[in-house]
Amino acid sequence: MVDIEEPRIGVYICHCGLNIAAQVNVAAVADFAAGLPGVVVSRHYQYMCSEPGQELIKQDIKEHRLNRVVVASCSPRMHEPTFRKACEDAGMNPYCFEMANIREQCAWVHDDTGSATEKAKDLVSSAVSKAALLAPLERKKVGVIPRTLVIGGGISGIYAALEVADKGFETYLVEREPSIGGHMAQLDKTFPTLDCSSCILTPKMVEVARHKNIHLLTYSEVESVEGYIGNYRVKIRRKPRYVDERRCTGCGECASACRLRGRIESEFEMGLAKRGAIYMPFPQAVPTVYTVDAERCLYLTKGKCGKSPPCLDVCPADAIDFSQSAEEMEIEVGTIIVATGYQLLDPSTMPEYGYKYDEVITGLEFERLSVASGPTGGRIMINGKEPKEVVFIACVGSREKEPRSGPGTAYCSRVCCMYIAKQAYLVREKLPKARVRVIYNDMRAYGKGFEEFYNRVRAEGVEYIRKELEEPVKVVKEGEGASGVKVITRSCDGREIEIEADMVVLATAIVPPEGAGELAKILKIAEGADGFLLEAHPKLRPLDTFTDGIFIAGCCQSPKDIPDSVAQAVGAAMRASIPLMQGEVEIEPIVAEVDKRLCIGCGVCESLCPFGALKLDGVSGTMTVNEVICKGCGSCNAVCPSGAISVRHFKDMQVYAQIEAMIGVG
Repeated sequence: MVDIEEPRIGVYICHCGLNIAAQVNVAAVADFAAGLPGVVVSRHYQYMCSEPGQELIKQDIKEHRLNRVVVASCSPRMHEPTFRKACEDAGMNPYCFEMANIREQCAWVHDDTGSATEKAKDLVSSAVSKAALLAPLERKKVGVIPRTLVIGGGISGIYAALEVADKGFETYLVEREPSIGGHMAQLDKTFPTLDCSSCILTPKMVEVARHKNIHLLTYSEVESVEGYIGNYRVKIRRKPRYVDERRCTGCGECASACRLRGRIESEFEMGLAKRGAIYMPFPQAVPTVYTVDAERCLYLTKGKCGKSPPCLDVCPADAIDFSQSAEEMEIEVGTIIVATGYQLLDPSTMPEYGYKYDEVITGLEFERLSVASGPTGGRIMINGKEPKEVVFIACVGSREKEPRSGPGTAYCSRVCCMYIAKQAYLVREKLPKARVRVIYNDMRAYGKGFEEFYNRVRAEGVEYIRKELEEPVKVVKEGEGASGVKVITRSCDGREIEIEADMVVLATAIVPPEGAGELAKILKIAEGADGFLLEAHPKLRPLDTFTDGIFIAGCCQSPKDIPDSVAQAVGAAMRASIPLMQGEVEIEPIVAEVDKRLCIGCGVCESLCPFGALKLDGVSGTMTVNEVICKGCGSCNAVCPSGAISVRHFKDMQVYAQIEAMIGVG
């Protein structure tokens, strides 16, 4: 038990401009706090988080010999580190600081000044009561393994890996597909500059493959992650390609000889072209190695492929190896970057959009029709001919507060408005006689050069039709033999709209990739309500997760365009590199601790710890805490039947003191 010195408490009430002061009489709260037990000084100030506000605290700590500080302002998630640092700079233990939230939990939720002020007094009284019982805590340091793992090989993962590797640190890049590149590899051009997507991406892919500090692990998945910041142990499962990567030259003889050549839908080509059972996703794939589709290969599924597999017979490098099996490898890294990207909402789950018709395609399918390396050589064709009436439909599955059918999303997918504009422009460029119309809810051209590009597209003759926000769009076909489809909706001015079209392009919602939830559990990081990975703080820690040492980048966090994905990837790489450069990290001391005199070794807390920080000592029969892994969540404290386990900075007596002050007991 740590002896607690006689408290000398300073209380500081923040106006937060008018965020607090508009509803709370801050001067009255400061006067009230001055009379609380142990309070030596009580002040109010316009912005406590500002430099003058922090200097005020520092001066008072020195002048009044304060050993406890309470700041009543906004959420601790916003500025608790700020005020802790100010206290530490003045020579006070930073964990003898307590914060009361009188903005989000008081001023912002009340419209009556009197009641808001009284509530603020209660919150300050509660914080002061706890502060009087706070004990100094000391941070510990642990060493850092100078290596990083990047999960996901799209544009975000590629940039993150290169940024870390360029700083001299060993980097593992894990991608579950046979090649890196992600969705960007499928695109024709990028908005708003109409740059060639492959021209931007391919050199970076090659750079990854050749970088001396990058270990590229494609066709691989993360199986488990254990440990803590600076010391993560990661198990990776490498799926068998049935092709020796060291021997394969990428000549393509095996694919040409495959008995199933041209009979399996190509995932990369969105089903618009076919491949064989042994294939390379696209010509610029990295690594330039063929892969056997184990679920379709006749030799692997049926045990025979003619007298002998032709791919085996024709390979000049003797690279085909059907004896391969899955491999498991374990690596140790100091930090992890998650860049697992996104997938598109399946429009077949929303039958009103008519995706079952040949004339209706998705935006990504359009990209494969438009790109020169695609199945049509860049010719925009539908049903074997060039379309004359083209309709683009925005927000397919996006911004649906109450989805009419299927798994619609409430959020905006951000990139749809602009890639529709880009694709509409490409139709006008390649098919100048075609009539192009866009049905949309709202036009969101939020980025650099986006508004100018949108205006340019309209000037090229693309017609924009704004529909009623809640009005559905239906795509129907009148009879099996009908040529084209009909798009039906209502415009924002109430007009009924019926458009005959021979090509309809759906801008489908961006959703989290398959397996995102499972990976989040493996990494012990949080998901948001929308299924995307959750950042620690949207403003102050947008690249961090709640698990120290694990960072997020790109569309795994939320829908975003290529520039934003790259920027976030570079930022995440910076954040991940800092511990590697420092060689050690400080560990938050607000963790669980066990009173071995009371512990009965029941193990209940161990089974419920979400971070795996607790382990029963086989010798003493009592629980132990790995302070580096523990996050101080308090789950163990809540379930311990003997009261043996508690959380520093949130001791029972401290919490009880807060409650008693709040309800006026004592």
